[in-house]
Amino acid sequence: MDFLDPVAHSQRIGKVVKSNSHCDYVIQVDDSHDVVTPPQPEDYGFGRFVALEDGDRHWAVGLIYNSQLVNPMFLNNGPRLSSEPDPMFTPDLISETRTLLGIVLVGCLENNGSMPYGQHGIPKEVVPVNTNVYSLDAETVHRFHCTVTGQPQFRYYSHLLRSGGLFAAQLTQQVLTELIDSNLFTGADQRALTVLCKELSWKNTMGAMR
Repeated sequence: MDFLDPVAHSQRIGKVVKSNSHCDYVIQVDDSHDVVTPPQPEDYGFGRFVALEDGDRHWAVGLIYNSQLVNPMFLNNGPRLSSEPDPMFTPDLISETRTLLGIVLVGCLENNGSMPYGQHGIPKEVVPVNTNVYSLDAETVHRFHCTVTGQPQFRYYSHLLRSGGLFAAQLTQQVLTELIDSNLFTGADQRALTVLCKELSWKNTMGAMR
């Protein structure tokens, strides 16, 4: 399975429309006007791993850390129709509501022969506008957390806590929990992840009580 092949991913989510920083990108989610089969809400939930790829180039792996609904009609005080418009008489009327996602980049995928592996950290390249974004399947997420030699890795912990937005602590805890449950890590690595997760859970709990 080639990780640069969009077929390897479960679903195209949308495309890059802007960035807030070098590792913080905004994605516009596809709807029925963009594609025949738009993504379902489950495909772009909080904490979902995604790949930013276009054509023959893989740019980065990211995590969904935020979402925003854009509705131009909200607080529109102009005249409104008393009922839903009839498409027979308004064929050009389309919905301008959009769903935007905040993506924090946490690394990229490299290819070692036929098996991809992860490079964790802030990617060097700037991801272009209109780059496709795909949700990652479980196997590719697994490979992203493996080194070139097949050893488990989780090297973006501090970066995610700094750059994961308002919900960075909750996002990091969710990722840690999912990695622990996946049994990718064993022995001392699994115990270290468990300690990190418990410590972060304690900090989140105490922070909420203040």
